[in-house]
Amino acid sequence: IALMLAAALGWGVYSLLGRMETTPLAATGANFLLCLPMLVPLLWLAEARWSVGGVVLAALAGGVTSGLGYALWYRVMPLLGAALAAMAQLTVPVIAAFAGMIFLGEGLGWRFVVACALILGGIALSQKKSSG
Repeated sequence: IALMLAAALGWGVYSLLGRMETTPLAATGANFLLCLPMLVPLLWLAEARWSVGGVVLAALAGGVTSGLGYALWYRVMPLLGAALAAMAQLTVPVIAAFAGMIFLGEGLGWRFVVACALILGGIALSQKKSSG
């Protein structure tokens, strides 16, 4: 729970700071490069096995696609405002879970249904409170 709270706080701060960024793609690239030195010791501790294909796929999946996603988020977020952007961000786990079902053949279980209902219900409640 503490790590999830720390991640949520970090993402919130990162998003709010990024909202003011005038060059989101350059800022995201610089932030990713700043994180690399922290990653190497973690990989060493995990005794990770390296391969050229694995490194290329990790760079594409983590660096390129995530970086472009962050850059797009930075562009869209100022148009949404902080409250609506926060609510929109909460839909990411639901979208990712649906993508897992579609592209990876993951099953639809009761936990998924309950989690989606809680997330989407919370978003609906927040939207109702902010508009009314």
